[in-house]
Amino acid sequence: MQNFFNGRTDDLVQIQSTMQAIEHACSEIQMHANPAIAEATLLSLRQSPQLYQTCKFILENSQVAIARFQAAAAIRDAAIREWGILSADDKRSLVSFCLCFVIQHASSPDAYVQVKVSAVGAQLMKRGWPDFMESEKEAFLSEVKMAVLGNHGVAAQFFGINFLESMVSEFSPVTSTDMGLPREFHEQCRASLELHYLKVLPIAVGILLPDEHRIFKFYSWAQEAAFGVTRKVVECDSTVVEVKVCAAALRLMLQIMTWDFQLNKNAVERVKSINVFSSGVRNDAMLLKKSEFILVQPGPSWRDVLISSGHIGWLLGLYGALRQKFSCEAYWLDSPIAVSARNLIIQLCSLAGTIFPSDNGQMQERHLVQMLSGIIPWIHPPDIISAAIEHGKSESELLDGCRALLYIASLTSPMVFDKLLKSLRSVACSLGTLSLLSSLTCEVVKARMADNTEEETWNWIARDILLDTWTAILQPPDNGKDAELPPDGIRASASVFNLIVESELKVAAASAFDDGDGSEPPQASISAMDERLSSYALLARAAIDVTIPLLTQLFSERFTLLHHGRGTSDPTCTLEELYSLLLITGHILADEGEGETPLVPEALQAHFVDIVEAKQHPVVVLSCSILKFAEQSLDTEIRAAFFSPRLMEAVIWFLARWSDTYLMPLEGGRQSNCNPGHDSDCQLESQVSKKALLSFFGEHNQGKLVLDIIVKISMTTLVSYPGEKQLQELTCCQLLPAVVRRKNVCAHLVTLDSWRNLANAFANGRSLFTLTATHQRSLAETLIRSAAGMRNSEASNQYVRDLMGQMTAYLVDISSDCNLKNVAQQPDAILSVSCLLERLRGAARASQPRTQKAIFEMGISVMNPVLTLLEIYKHESAVVYFLLKFVVDWVDGQVIFLEAKDTTIVVTFCMQLLQLYSSHNIGKISLSLSSSLLSEARTEKYKDLRALLQLLTNLCSKDLVDFSSDSNEAERTDIAQVIYLGLHIVTPLISLEMLKYPKLCRDYFALVSHILEVYPEKFAQLNNEAFAHIVGTLDFGIHHQDTEIVNMCLRALNALASYHYKETGAGKEGLGSHVAGMMALGGKLQEGILSRFLRVLLELLLFEECSTELVSSAADALLPLILCEQALYQRLGHELIERQVNPQLKSRLANALQCLTGTNELSSSLDRINRQKFRKNLYVFLVEVRGFLRTK
Repeated sequence: MQNFFNGRTDDLVQIQSTMQAIEHACSEIQMHANPAIAEATLLSLRQSPQLYQTCKFILENSQVAIARFQAAAAIRDAAIREWGILSADDKRSLVSFCLCFVIQHASSPDAYVQVKVSAVGAQLMKRGWPDFMESEKEAFLSEVKMAVLGNHGVAAQFFGINFLESMVSEFSPVTSTDMGLPREFHEQCRASLELHYLKVLPIAVGILLPDEHRIFKFYSWAQEAAFGVTRKVVECDSTVVEVKVCAAALRLMLQIMTWDFQLNKNAVERVKSINVFSSGVRNDAMLLKKSEFILVQPGPSWRDVLISSGHIGWLLGLYGALRQKFSCEAYWLDSPIAVSARNLIIQLCSLAGTIFPSDNGQMQERHLVQMLSGIIPWIHPPDIISAAIEHGKSESELLDGCRALLYIASLTSPMVFDKLLKSLRSVACSLGTLSLLSSLTCEVVKARMADNTEEETWNWIARDILLDTWTAILQPPDNGKDAELPPDGIRASASVFNLIVESELKVAAASAFDDGDGSEPPQASISAMDERLSSYALLARAAIDVTIPLLTQLFSERFTLLHHGRGTSDPTCTLEELYSLLLITGHILADEGEGETPLVPEALQAHFVDIVEAKQHPVVVLSCSILKFAEQSLDTEIRAAFFSPRLMEAVIWFLARWSDTYLMPLEGGRQSNCNPGHDSDCQLESQVSKKALLSFFGEHNQGKLVLDIIVKISMTTLVSYPGEKQLQELTCCQLLPAVVRRKNVCAHLVTLDSWRNLANAFANGRSLFTLTATHQRSLAETLIRSAAGMRNSEASNQYVRDLMGQMTAYLVDISSDCNLKNVAQQPDAILSVSCLLERLRGAARASQPRTQKAIFEMGISVMNPVLTLLEIYKHESAVVYFLLKFVVDWVDGQVIFLEAKDTTIVVTFCMQLLQLYSSHNIGKISLSLSSSLLSEARTEKYKDLRALLQLLTNLCSKDLVDFSSDSNEAERTDIAQVIYLGLHIVTPLISLEMLKYPKLCRDYFALVSHILEVYPEKFAQLNNEAFAHIVGTLDFGIHHQDTEIVNMCLRALNALASYHYKETGAGKEGLGSHVAGMMALGGKLQEGILSRFLRVLLELLLFEECSTELVSSAADALLPLILCEQALYQRLGHELIERQVNPQLKSRLANALQCLTGTNELSSSLDRINRQKFRKNLYVFLVEVRGFLRTK
């Protein structure tokens, strides 16, 4: 590199001319004039033969800030690009220039230029980190330290800290800029900085570094810098430069505290291996309902810096002093120094792990007490702070205080959390932290009650954070943490819940007359509130002795208001309050099933131990009061007066959730968890109370009566509320499925007249045809599932025939009507056919062994009508989809039970269906459509194609699971041939564009993976076009973002390569010509399938994003590919080695490739043991080479 001044006038003239051109280009860009020419001029700077000399001159002499900024960027790009050919002196010179420039021009008004140069210096520092000698690093960082500690003045002090911020950001793999270097380089830089430079290594770990190493401790420098200006900051006003320096130092400390510490187990441990599969995303974040925070786990070597040094006391004292000084200045709470200090304090609240010794949590507890002492003024007294916020004070400090409480609560048990406040001598308060949390929550809720806006104001945010705090206390993510509440905590929970209920009722009453647009479905509304309601439930269950009687009283009061005011007052407000109470109570009494039958919550089972009579149990009393109220909806007059569709939605939702838990529960459920220390009398009382609770609505008590009421209410909602789709959806898709979920309930259900009336209305009436097709399908499925309660299989099958007979007969009749084509396209005809098909599909989805025979007969009877309707409605996409989905679900429920003769009938029908679908080009999409219509057409065909793939997949299951009694193999249908025929029909319709639909893509590759694993010999028989199509989709799938899809493609490749290797080893053809390749349309020879995917798989494993979850599947595919294509593998390995410029990396790669196939006694077998050996070899190989082959 040339020196900056070389004495040549012509060079200086040329550089000045370049500077003027760059300045002019920057001005043009600012004025939006000739941007293309201006950008070309700036680009020419990066190609200048004297780039570094020119850029330095511009930085030192230009009066245009943007030109200086562009010059700094040009230095960065050129240096990163040319680093390998720069001399050692040039590299040092560039870093030194950046450091000196920042320090010398610290007082420049254009601070963003200094920030840019600082960032460039940090990036070049990292780029040369492995190249620079320790003494060179010491020289650079000593200069930075002098600036940070104020030796060059306050202005330079700020930019010295900024330089360290840039370094920390650059050395973190998550925030580092791309340099085109191996990932291993970035990880080594990160480990080096963490180990040697973020802080000093203490003597306690047993290693004393030389003095020249002990100075490099960024956190300590930041501490010293902030401490050095503290006096000036505290004594002067907020405009002095020292305030800016202090804020920057605090920001640097915060940045270091958010570092992803990897060496926290042993501070002198070097990185033994790099997680070459990691995406760089941190995995130590804790996510609650509305909040997320990162645990700070720096390890024991940080104990002296953060805990023992008095650093936290200084930080809290600094913020407290400044807070008091500027208490009358409204702006100060949101100033950079205040925000930085609070954020650092909050982050220090999340200190965890081995930084604390194994002293039964005593040091961590003292630490949290100290943190709480500094946070208390932010949140206490809550009423005064809330009032101040309402009068214009910033809410940021209160919200940060709430977050700090959340962090503390997440790291402690309720007992420890509660006693933290009592340990504070500075706070004259005998109450615990839980009481403080309660009063704070109550004040926020009160503020929310007083705020009539629907916007997410400060009290909304604070409420969500505090509810998350209660969740962390009452339902800790750490199952080993003791969640028992002290008595004060129970009272605190009760107080909060009482006020929350009052608030919700007030909001409900106030919104009673709102003119909502009604666009949001109630279930969506309930789901949106679910997180908040779940937090309410935790609070209520923590004080269940108080909250259940409270809810009973609130319901009773509102029921009384309704009846006393009937006909004389408007009940709207009361009805809205009941809506809200039903949602809250439903969450308290029962948990969401999430696919399983939920049990009675433990808190409800374990309490009320003195209750021995079932009808006196508070949960029973509350449930009965709601059930009696719901039963009144059966009265026509009362229903018209009180039970609006909205209230009925809440009633149905509650009944669905409640009945899933309490209605005829199975005996021998979860036992109440008594602590071992409790005596046997306590356990006995608890079991008696539990039995009283569970038995009241059991089979031998009130269960059948309640079941009858629920069925009658369901029938009422379906018939008496026409057009209320959301209400009918709750009934058909939640409540009724809940009552047929258990066989013991079905046994009573089928004996009820109300259930028979519902079944008769469905089978023979017209009233239920007003439901949507989807709701009719769900209702049909529910009615068929209830057959599980019949006394025997014959009765169950007869029940199905009686229920579905009329519908199948009607479908047969209309399909054979000679006038069908003339009326088929009428809207009412399309609706009628759609509803019938969805009813049949619902019945098919309910298939079970005892009803299989009747449902099979149902399907057989409508085979021809289905084909006829497909022919007639080939242009009605909705009807086509209903047809296909019925067949899919019917085959799915029947195929494993079919005898050989019946299997042939079903398979023949499916092939006719596929051929008919294909012959009418139903799945083809016209590319001449507009973009919107094209997108709509693709969406419609995506659903059809997915249904066809599911049909083929269901047929596949016949070869996997077969419950038929046939033993004659000769009579069995060749399922493999059928599947490949179907695939041959369907695959031409599935383009790569269609595979962008996630569900279709998953179904397609599930089918392809299955058939290639089970029937690879059939795949080899496909014609070239079909073969090439499937290979193309495998290539698409192996690069998919969904690891499940990639895994399925890898299994398919494993099956193909293994089949070919075994077949050729036995002297057979294997995949034949497909391995040798084929001629493309242009006359060019395409690579064979195995060669192609060997390249693809190696590329994926070595250079692309690849999850560790895929390594085993990739190894299983790679081994047979290597065995089949050994010559190609050797050539690819040689090419990869030769591409490495660095001799050391070339040697490492060669050794790794040798070990991949030459160690661990690996053989050429494909047996299980050899595959396991290769999996281990591949994992070791990838850990060794991905770090330097992959670049960033």
